[in-house]
Amino acid sequence: MAIHVVNEARRCLHCKKPMCREGCPISTNIPEAIELFRTGHKEEAGEMLYENNPLSVICSLVCDHEKQCEGHCVLGRKGAPVHFSSIENYISDAYLDHLEPEMEPKKGQRVAIIGSGPAGLTVAGDLAKMNFAVTIFEGQSEPGGILLFGIPEFRLNKDVVRREIKELLHLGVEIKTNTLIGPDYTVDDLFSMGYDAIFMGTGTSLPRTLNIPGKELTGILTATYFLRMVVLSDSGKLDESETLLHVGDNVIVIGAGNVAMDAARTAIRRGAKNVTVVYHKTEAEISCFPSEYEAAVKEGVQFNFLQQPIAYLNKKQMRALNAMRQKASESDETELAGLLVQNIVKTEDGQFIEEGGQVALPCDCVILAIGQRPAARIVSTTKGIQVDDRGFVITRERPYGMTTRAGVFSSGDVVHGPATVVLAMKESKKVAAGIAQYIDAKKLLAECEEVPENLK
Repeated sequence: MAIHVVNEARRCLHCKKPMCREGCPISTNIPEAIELFRTGHKEEAGEMLYENNPLSVICSLVCDHEKQCEGHCVLGRKGAPVHFSSIENYISDAYLDHLEPEMEPKKGQRVAIIGSGPAGLTVAGDLAKMNFAVTIFEGQSEPGGILLFGIPEFRLNKDVVRREIKELLHLGVEIKTNTLIGPDYTVDDLFSMGYDAIFMGTGTSLPRTLNIPGKELTGILTATYFLRMVVLSDSGKLDESETLLHVGDNVIVIGAGNVAMDAARTAIRRGAKNVTVVYHKTEAEISCFPSEYEAAVKEGVQFNFLQQPIAYLNKKQMRALNAMRQKASESDETELAGLLVQNIVKTEDGQFIEEGGQVALPCDCVILAIGQRPAARIVSTTKGIQVDDRGFVITRERPYGMTTRAGVFSSGDVVHGPATVVLAMKESKKVAAGIAQYIDAKKLLAECEEVPENLK
């Protein structure tokens, strides 16, 4: 047993009002789990964590603990909170190693889950435990969504994701890969196939881009595409050259969220010579986890704050700006060679204004990490599902998570916009309960219609 984990568990004060639990988006009973573990009941602690969250190992690795459970620990006031992330990881990892698979086919009402990211996996797990027959439809060749293709290996080992998904199979969940809902089957097709309810956990798969001069140049990538190509390359499914980043490249990442940090740190690991993050606001306003920012700085990522990209530059333009005389080539006007940025300042009243002129930053590759939006392939092929003006799905409070189309539910990024894994799970657990409530109501109404005439 890891001594440091035991020592961390012993530091817990078992507060009468545990702020750590209040800080957890899915209300994990942290003090109870720690006490069970501390007193030698590791199996019971693992079972409790698993019942509350089948993806507990993943959460122990990717959650924003600094702002959630550990950020609320009273010992944190002295700068040393109990590191529940390491305790949770140890307990949950050991529990999954010894979990006995059920492998029992479910006989309850049928639910179709579209997408196998954090939202879809959470709903599938919760409903399977309620004895619903659950089928996940995944467009990729392997389930996992953003957990597999969007979070780098150094933050989340892919074998951890695959093991968590294997446990869902043990719960009786069926997974169909290489199946896109919209092009392959519509929502109406799923209902005609006998599904009682449908859940959309399709996330935000379309990256946002910058509509600035030079956007057609080669060498401009989106972070989601880049990270996915790296995963496929690392797994041997793509040649390494298809990641479109080469050893020795000068790389610029635009954006300062968690995805931007993932892209920047991945570029370092892929052999980039220099990686610079360009952000239009100040260091204090970056949206990534503090630990991710600190790790990026430690690994050599440079940060240019208060710079607004205004144009991509090709080789010819960069030579002209630098008064360089070189022989022209065919790639002069098609390949990226730099990013033109406008220096800005933040005034005392919080306004950002252009000041300090423009700068041309040389680069071989730009990776865009400025946000994502939902794809419309399901909404466009289904009547009755309304979205807001940004394309995010509109849902109801009762039954929780149901869209404007009866029997179709949704949660996660496709509803709330890009957020953390655990926040997607928090909403999805509530939606799973809403789906169960809806199906039970349908079943009750159907039984009422079957009442004999003499009993009506």
